[in-house]
Amino acid sequence: MSRVTVRIDPHVHSEASYDGHEPVELILEHAADIGLDAVVITDHDTTTGSVRAAEIAADYGLIGIPGVEVSTAHGHLLAIGVDRVPPRRLSYAETIAWVHDHGGIAVVPHPFQRSRHGVRRRHLPIPDLDAATRVVGSGTRATTSRDDGDDGSGRPDHVGGGRPDHVGGGRPDHVDEVDAVEVFNAWLFTGYHNRRARRFAKKHGYPGVAASDAHTLNYVGRAFTELTIEGREHVDDVTADDVLAAIRDGPTTVSGKRAPIPMAARHYVVAAIRKSGYYARTGTRRGTRGVLRGSREARSIARVGIAQGLRRIRRTLSWIR
Repeated sequence: MSRVTVRIDPHVHSEASYDGHEPVELILEHAADIGLDAVVITDHDTTTGSVRAAEIAADYGLIGIPGVEVSTAHGHLLAIGVDRVPPRRLSYAETIAWVHDHGGIAVVPHPFQRSRHGVRRRHLPIPDLDAATRVVGSGTRATTSRDDGDDGSGRPDHVGGGRPDHVGGGRPDHVDEVDAVEVFNAWLFTGYHNRRARRFAKKHGYPGVAASDAHTLNYVGRAFTELTIEGREHVDDVTADDVLAAIRDGPTTVSGKRAPIPMAARHYVVAAIRKSGYYARTGTRRGTRGVLRGSREARSIARVGIAQGLRRIRRTLSWIR
């Protein structure tokens, strides 16, 4: 059977979001330039930019997928594949049900990190069954797993294997669960919350996704998710529904780097060139301000990167002594 691998950044903010900065056209152009096959604009509580991005994505050789980062009563939730904003301030469970009813998938962003409105563990709807064992095919799988490697190294890793049925003939009560968990968020400065999210996803059998959570152009694609789409010969044949199904069913492969690290250098250079070219073509007054801001950010990231590199070298030398 034919298959194709696609790379997707499922958590990006545009200027339509209160904390975003970039127009969707520039984001799409940059995403295509750095080798992504899809980028989901997930602005806060609005789909204005996302719907437009999904409509014109094909012009950039990308798969168009709308989405939104909705504020629930218990924290943020990514609703991917929907072109409307779910009602705000509903419970997490009610919001997930709404997303499913409207044909989308529900993904937990930066879980457990309260400073960024991550959901608390107790508010995640999970079947009230013994999660120690799940049925996989004809065998069983223990889910009390150790954390085996989200150390921030950026090495690709397979995460999740879909949503297997529970032992004992299924669930006694239907529960609208999330479809995936963001196990790598590039904006997290340390690896603690990423590791915690990864352990949670493995324990409960949820596919994991990696995302940049980009608010500026240079962060787009700094983390991404690879998906294998069965039955397609080429990326051009892949639809939004194919991507949603691949995330929901797993397995997924996540890859990325936390900020700020050397991977940022290439992205800053490419982003600066793209931003300059975009504003030169559109002739907007924001161009000069955008380029200057990008230059300042580039200098800042260079200084931080050098400082971190020196610290790591000193730490390594201390181990050798």
